[in-house]
Amino acid sequence: MRYISTRGLAPALNFEDVLLAGLASDGGLYVPENLPRFTVEEIASWAGLPYHELAFRVMRPFVAGSITDADFKRILEETYGVFAHKAVAPLTQLGANEWVLELFQGPTLAFKDFALQLLGRLLDHVLSKRGERVVIMGATSGDTGSAAIEGCKACDNVDIFIMHPHNRVSEVQRRQMTTILGDNIHNIAIEGNFDDCQEMVKASFADQGFLKGTRLVAVNSINWARIMAQIVYYFHAALQLGAPHRSVAFSVPTGNFGDIFAGYLARNMGLPINQLIVATNRNDILHRFMSGNSYDKDTLHPSLSPSMDIMVSSNFERLLFDLHGRNGAAVAALLDSFKATGKLSVEDDRWTEARRLFDSLAVDDEATCATIAQVHGETGYLLDPHTAIGVKAARECRRSLALPMVILGTAHPVKFPEAVEKAGVGKAPELPAHLADLFQREERCTVLANDLKAVQDFVSQHGNRGKPL
Repeated sequence: MRYISTRGLAPALNFEDVLLAGLASDGGLYVPENLPRFTVEEIASWAGLPYHELAFRVMRPFVAGSITDADFKRILEETYGVFAHKAVAPLTQLGANEWVLELFQGPTLAFKDFALQLLGRLLDHVLSKRGERVVIMGATSGDTGSAAIEGCKACDNVDIFIMHPHNRVSEVQRRQMTTILGDNIHNIAIEGNFDDCQEMVKASFADQGFLKGTRLVAVNSINWARIMAQIVYYFHAALQLGAPHRSVAFSVPTGNFGDIFAGYLARNMGLPINQLIVATNRNDILHRFMSGNSYDKDTLHPSLSPSMDIMVSSNFERLLFDLHGRNGAAVAALLDSFKATGKLSVEDDRWTEARRLFDSLAVDDEATCATIAQVHGETGYLLDPHTAIGVKAARECRRSLALPMVILGTAHPVKFPEAVEKAGVGKAPELPAHLADLFQREERCTVLANDLKAVQDFVSQHGNRGKPL
């Protein structure tokens, strides 16, 4: 399997090199040169497989030529063996043909564990084989950071630097990051918003001279391995609900477009997905594009669903690449214009093509709390605010009541007590046993100004397990 850049100028790479590259050298994102496609018979034969075995069949083409089957099977069994539920991603029914896919059964109680538990093990495998050491530099709006640290903390050849917006993540989210202590783990609170953190990561990838010879690896969803791992649970859910002999629809809480792009890929690989709903909060750049062909920057607003407090969606570039016939030069020109003006739209026929599959809804905090209360009143089931947005969007945008609608349950409600309490359904549930003492644990975090040089100096001084790089 070879991978190419969405901007057309970077060299094609194999999976191992893409895993370590993250961002392409031309500023683009890597995508497979050719997407594997499975037959109806192949997909049907996977019904009832344990999650790690299904994952092997779905992802095997993407790692072909870089990781042996035996090593990949072992890595996947270890990855999904740490999840709390034997089904790994169980389905819970909310109503008629309406289901929540619980993606919060991993160690950090968020869907990011599916990809980042795998990414840590893949990095360890590849870096050990190569005898290399790398620096992970990531930005998080809440859940990516803890999942990345949890997934990579035991990696011998990795130093981890995670930036989050100071005072703009929930307390549980923050503590899940800052209480994992290790010489190779560094949490940085930036006096700015998530987009500021993300911009510093991108700038650092573009010019890595401050690392003095080491290299950066991405853990957010610009890293292809993240997207690859998320494709699997679309197959997992759909198979349980009658696919491939029946179409399925999905509603996806998303800010960075990575999770829903994985669903788009699953469909292009042969899974019969009839509809994908972009569910977002008041930071609604994706909804404005899907509903009106207007991908324009706006003011970023804090919300009760902080993991979606994002104004520029990194993975949207991967969809633009397909909408433009995989023309890297066209995508580069479009994004150069967006960088200069803060505005982007596409030709009507390309937008119409996207709308054949995608619908969208933006949900404010008031409607989010109302949905949490409504579902809890109807079923006794407690939603986190992100999943509640997914439920609201599913109910508003659903095209067919005859098809199963799956809402991606992206996080455990215990992580967002403020939203639960504002919804008037009582106190948030207690932390699970492995996190029961979270509020008593020592925290370690450095607050830095919203300044690229200050961040890069910190990374340079504290890499190599606490020694200067």
